[in-house]
Amino acid sequence: MKFFHVISSIDKSTGGPAYSVTTLISALLKNSNSTVDLYCGRTSNPLKNRFSSSYGEIHFLPYRWLGKLSGLEEDINYKKPNICHGHGIWQMPCHQMAVSARKLGIPYIITPRGMLDEWSINHKGLKKKIALSLYQRKDLEMASAFHATSILEAKNIRKAGFKNPIAIIPNGIEIPNLLNETTKKGAKKKLLFVSRLVKNKGIEELLIAWSKLGEDIKENWELNILGAGEEKYEKKLKLIKSDLKLTNLYFKGPVYGEAKESYLKEADLFVLPTYTENFGNAVAEALAYGIPVITTKGAPWEELLNTDSGWWIDMGINPLKSVLEEALQISPESLSKMGENGRRLIETKYSIKAVSMQMLELYDYLVNKADKPDFLYDY
Repeated sequence: MKFFHVISSIDKSTGGPAYSVTTLISALLKNSNSTVDLYCGRTSNPLKNRFSSSYGEIHFLPYRWLGKLSGLEEDINYKKPNICHGHGIWQMPCHQMAVSARKLGIPYIITPRGMLDEWSINHKGLKKKIALSLYQRKDLEMASAFHATSILEAKNIRKAGFKNPIAIIPNGIEIPNLLNETTKKGAKKKLLFVSRLVKNKGIEELLIAWSKLGEDIKENWELNILGAGEEKYEKKLKLIKSDLKLTNLYFKGPVYGEAKESYLKEADLFVLPTYTENFGNAVAEALAYGIPVITTKGAPWEELLNTDSGWWIDMGINPLKSVLEEALQISPESLSKMGENGRRLIETKYSIKAVSMQMLELYDYLVNKADKPDFLYDY
């Protein structure tokens, strides 16, 4: 079969979606004989330039008016894929894909990537209401299926009023090889935050909660913050750090590849106090590296409690302060055990191979009317 995937950008700065889409396509190519084309906008710093398989190709297209990708419709019309899969909404490439697929009678899937939750819809809400009325609602209502990465995201899709079938398939994670890794380095233990520096990630709350911890609790810890955001917001965060006279806290900027792996391998604890997350790639990635995780009920990670691999807390400064006081005083042996539990969870349920096989099953059902997958819901 021939699959087309469409996303606005796979620039490194876009975070989780770029990683999820390219990782999924690499696994689809590895676990099937299908060809996969990925269409996205040109960027100076893409997460990936090519796939290792000759059956996969990345098309970096120039943008034209209104943020459309030049040549996308023409390629869909010419190549006539068996299925189209769009990632993210509110931007033109997914709309272009949906319109072209409808004209040719090609089934198409939309992965909202968290963009249909209440927080996202209300953020710049007027523009999104206009987009819904002009084109977006039709694109969504006519989709053959939605792909949600969690039960929480599926509920948000239903809450937004859409009745299409929903396939609940998590993002897949590449499991790092940690055999023969050396023990954690450095005199201080390390608390790690990795994400885009945007307001809904709870980074301001993290800084304030850190300021409220007693020096005796955090004196043997350092908090490393990896990620980038808009210049104005980064300046605001650094001003908060200065005003609160925060110590043992470091903004490391955007870090990729081996440098990022080094931070993950050396981390003792991971924190993401987010207000909204459809999946939370950063959480899954930390667990894959054997790091216990602190995150909020804004992310669909109740499994942290069920597997004793971390903390799933209410949002806000006080719950975060309380859990940091607890976690930073736990013995290294207990943290290590929690980390082992988390890695086992990812290996069992979230490996990219298992996820890609589910996606192939969904494609087969939509294209060839094969047996309906048990993860596809009509209600």
